[in-house]
Amino acid sequence: MQRTEILLEKRPSTPSPLGQHARGFLSQLAFFIGGLLLLALLWVAASSAVPDLPKLKAIWEATQALFQNPWYDRGPSDKGILNLMLNSLSRVASGFVLGALLAIPLGTLMGMIPFFRKLLDPLVQLLRPVSPLAWYPLGLAAFTAADPALVFTIFITALWPTVLNTAFGVSSLPQDFKNVARVFRFSPWQYLIRVVMPFALPSIVTGLRISFGIAWMVIVAAEMLSGRAGIGFFVWDSYNAGNLSLVVVAILLIGFTGFALDRLFGVLERRVSYK
Repeated sequence: MQRTEILLEKRPSTPSPLGQHARGFLSQLAFFIGGLLLLALLWVAASSAVPDLPKLKAIWEATQALFQNPWYDRGPSDKGILNLMLNSLSRVASGFVLGALLAIPLGTLMGMIPFFRKLLDPLVQLLRPVSPLAWYPLGLAAFTAADPALVFTIFITALWPTVLNTAFGVSSLPQDFKNVARVFRFSPWQYLIRVVMPFALPSIVTGLRISFGIAWMVIVAAEMLSGRAGIGFFVWDSYNAGNLSLVVVAILLIGFTGFALDRLFGVLERRVSYK
């Protein structure tokens, strides 16, 4: 009995899941801060070598000035920095949702029915490499207004990764799953909802994550082209005004926003993953 008690006392305690998550978060945070410090050092070196680049002090002062009143709205072309970000995010969200509403059913159709995959895959592969900005003039001609044309551009941008990832996920369904559905005599609708979509969901979320990341990059260039109020136009307008400090602040803001949104999609991706 004494020997058993001694062995129990020497048994190492297993760390709690909460402690593991906390250590993992702190480790990621430490690496993130280290990366930012490395970026700052690289920028100090670059701004010393290139006199036209703004110094860190000027970038910090520009950041403070922008965030003193970030939500002001004095008209279509004079908005606070967070108002401009909200404009850009709303355009991306609108085009992204519309793209997902078409891409997921289209990808499912291609993944489930070989005839449609053979028919539509060449079309997807033909249009997928086209630069998203090439669609903007067509959107402008169709809608005769810049904002709908921007949403249309994002809509086209968000289509292809989601279509292809959805088709891949659906077509990868193992034969055992199909056999089980046949044994239980699922209707086509039950087969789609209870078998196909749960299996393909991780691939679909991956496609959505890629689509949103590309859409967030494209909106910056599209707003430069359109001249509509948004973070992209702010970058171009600041450059034309000769204020590179504001350009750098906007670049960092775009990067932080994209990073945060990508992390959110990453959390969703882990939630739906069955591996």
